[in-house]
Amino acid sequence: MSVYCAHGGAELDLSEEQLESILIATLEKLGPRGRVLLVPPDQTRAHSRAGDLTRFAWRHYGPCVDAVLPALGTHTAMSAQQIRQMYGEMPLELFRVHDWRNDIETLGEVPREFVLEQSEGRVDYPWPAQVNRLLSRGGHDLILSIGQVVPHEVIGMANYNKNILIGTGGREGINRSHYLGAVYGMERIMGRAVNPVRNVLNYASDHFLRHLPIVYVLTVVSRRTSGGLALRGLFIGDDVECFQLAAELSLKVNFELVADPIRKAVVYLDPEEFHSTWLGNKAVYRTRMALADDAELIILAPGVKEFGEDKTIDRLIRKYGYFGTPATLKAVAENADLASDLSAAAHLIHGSSEGRFRIVWCPGGLTQSEVEGVGFAYGQLDRMLELYQPEKRNAGYNRVAGEDFFYIANPGLGLWAHPSRLGEGNHGEHSEKAG
Repeated sequence: MSVYCAHGGAELDLSEEQLESILIATLEKLGPRGRVLLVPPDQTRAHSRAGDLTRFAWRHYGPCVDAVLPALGTHTAMSAQQIRQMYGEMPLELFRVHDWRNDIETLGEVPREFVLEQSEGRVDYPWPAQVNRLLSRGGHDLILSIGQVVPHEVIGMANYNKNILIGTGGREGINRSHYLGAVYGMERIMGRAVNPVRNVLNYASDHFLRHLPIVYVLTVVSRRTSGGLALRGLFIGDDVECFQLAAELSLKVNFELVADPIRKAVVYLDPEEFHSTWLGNKAVYRTRMALADDAELIILAPGVKEFGEDKTIDRLIRKYGYFGTPATLKAVAENADLASDLSAAAHLIHGSSEGRFRIVWCPGGLTQSEVEGVGFAYGQLDRMLELYQPEKRNAGYNRVAGEDFFYIANPGLGLWAHPSRLGEGNHGEHSEKAG
């Protein structure tokens, strides 16, 4: 159990050449490998530098790279164009599609008693440690799990064993982990490396993944004050210490405290990255702790054309909507379809303002009736783009037509909060249990 590489600092700005050099030097220390599986994120982490790292590892190991399995979780499979954009010249035939409903194996189960304790009595079920069979039965002597550590709404800080147990996990594991995080309270989890969801995954790693030859390659990325993105850290190892080092740096560079609660925020979603509210609600998750009561959040989303990445989840979102925690818990208790898809229920909780602030969605591919039908306000995209002109805005406060607003160009790269909301649950305390 080791940390093989730890390069990081709030002012560090690693070049592509440095990134490749550090990675290859570290892989050479691991010694030769005969059958390698690469597990990077998909295009929803396009800014992670995981595309470069995956390509560098493929060049290094050559024909020993047996396959590339993007950690899709429940996301839509990557298109050939998306693979080309993210991974460059790598052969398309290397890429496999993770089927989270069928192509998985359960390696063990985190006991119900442990999950109940971690959730402070909010959920009462065991948690299955599930992975794609390519990991458990592929005969690899190296599984390189590549990704970015950044604040996250479900697990506090993204990546590490989440890339394996959720990104290549199965239906029940994904559902139950998302629901655990939602009912425990998003605002009690975001930006925290230690929390109930992470503790459950760490238990699973310690008990059920040790026989797999997994090495984690973790980046930390932030915006430069002068514009553009900077790679602040690269951490490589095979245990939790690697993740902890990356999480400490991410909190320094990806977490922004605002001096006053934001009355109006405008968030832009890159159309290459965000195609659904399932992904685009990061605009809600990552800003909610910074928003004042009765604030307005405007989401400019030219690429968003659906609610769920998955057709079943899309139907559930359309049916039940983002109407807050009490309504969602009631729907879970009374409806078998939602009760059997707890990740959808968790998402409905995450995406609601709980009535505290107004959310205005301005999508390129959803109608006003569709948006309003799930509980959001609707904004006409062309008019809003003309008014706010995101290409001309600086991060932070801007002023247009006598109106001040806080602008965020990509919510996936950070977490914003006002000190008064740190430590709060996202919906107050409640003690309902889910079986």
